Order: sequence, then structure tokens, then C-alpha cells
Amino acid sequence: MSTPSPVAVVPGAEPFSADGGRIGVLLSHGFTGSPASMVPWGKHLAEQGYTVRVPRLPGHGTTWKDMNRTRWEDWYAELDKTLTELHTKCDKVVVAGLSMGGGLGLRLAQQRPADVDALVLVNPAINLARFDVKLVPALQWLIPALPGIGNDIKKAGGDEVGYDKTPLKALASQLKLWKAIRADLGKVTQPLILFRSDDDHVVDITSKDLILANVSSSVKDFVELKDSFHVATIDNDAQLIFDRTSAFIAEHVGASSA
Repeated sequence: MSTPSPVAVVPGAEPFSADGGRIGVLLSHGFTGSPASMVPWGKHLAEQGYTVRVPRLPGHGTTWKDMNRTRWEDWYAELDKTLTELHTKCDKVVVAGLSMGGGLGLRLAQQRPADVDALVLVNPAINLARFDVKLVPALQWLIPALPGIGNDIKKAGGDEVGYDKTPLKALASQLKLWKAIRADLGKVTQPLILFRSDDDHVVDITSKDLILANVSSSVKDFVELKDSFHVATIDNDAQLIFDRTSAFIAEHVGASSA
């Protein structure tokens, strides 16, 4: 049987990598998004001297049908592999994530506590209060996708190079990931900073509340974002996120080599 041809990566959805000092930052994009939502942040950190990785999660940045063939274990494995690679170059590593990327970052902190030195979460997703989410495990067998959730960006012209559909088998898998994360929130002990948009049309406030109420971190900073929607990393508050992240890392992990 022939091996399926790899699906071409959409222009703008390529991963980003930069080698710098002995402190690394692993940045993860969100569900149906792409590295495009994280690369400006990654470049900012690289300019400050950090070693940076922005991987492309499997099934992302190609086609939504391609993503429907992947599961949360595939996305986690990519970050897990990248974290291991970063530790060959770095003494300490910070994990930062947007939306589902924040959830995957929490899972890394739970599973590999000695290898994650701090967490930066932007509109992290580990829960949705909407009733229709409960229908997804059954609905995935009836229809392949629903309308997309991407590009919830207030700033004109913003583009996370994501999908215009939400692949339901992949979404059903993400719900299983969320359940595992919620069950182990108490295992998270790392210093944590959480950014939350006041006006987020994708992830409701229950994720933020669950995280801050249940992690065991002694440092739990919260920053309100007043001028951005869900994809805040490339929205009007992006510079605020960049600046507060740099200050947070310098205080709790160490200064870059720049």
C-alpha cells in the first residue's frame, strides 16, 4: 500500500526557530490555527536573546480534512519532542501557549514538571460552558465539520492562517485533552502568567477561572486584555503581552543573554 503524500503547508503557516541563549521559550498556537499567530511573539523573544521554537502542530496549516486525521496525542507529541530538543540547548525552558496551545502547555507542565520552568497562557482553553459542546462526541460521526472559529481578531487585517471549518473528530479529541488537563490542574506548580481578553468570542471565562482556582502555583499573575479578541497575540494588545512576558520571564526564570 502506498504512503499518502504529505499535505503542503499553507504559506504563512511555517514553523519558526531561533537559537539564542540558555533560556528557551516554546510557543504553541491554538486549535485550527497556525504558527502565524505566534511567530511575531517568537521573533520578539528571539531579538531579546532567547532560544525560541514555534512548531506547527500536526494537521494544522494544511487542510481541515488533514487535521481531522489527527488527535490531541499527535499535537502534544510535537510539543513534547520540541521541549526535549530545547533542553539540549537550554538550561531552562518557558512554555507559552494561545488557546489550545495554553492547554497543551499546562499538560506539559503536568507531565514534565522538571522540564517546564514557567507558563505563559493567552486565552487558554480547557473548558467551554456552551451546551452544544456536549453534542460533539456524537456529532463527529454524523458530519465532518462545523463553521470555523478562526481569526477572532479585533485589529484590522489580522490573520492567524487558520481554517474556515472546525473538524469535529479533532474537536472531539480536544475535549478529551481538556478533561485530562482539568483532572490534573493541581499538579501545576510552575510560576504562571495568564492573559485574558475581555471580549473573547471563542473561549469563555470558565477556562481562566478553573486554571487560577485549581493550579498549585505560588505565582499566578493575571493580566486583563482590554483591546483584543481571542487571538490576542496578533491583536491590539500584542505588545503588552510581549512586554509583560519578557518581564515575567526575567523575574521568575532569568534574563536572556541579550
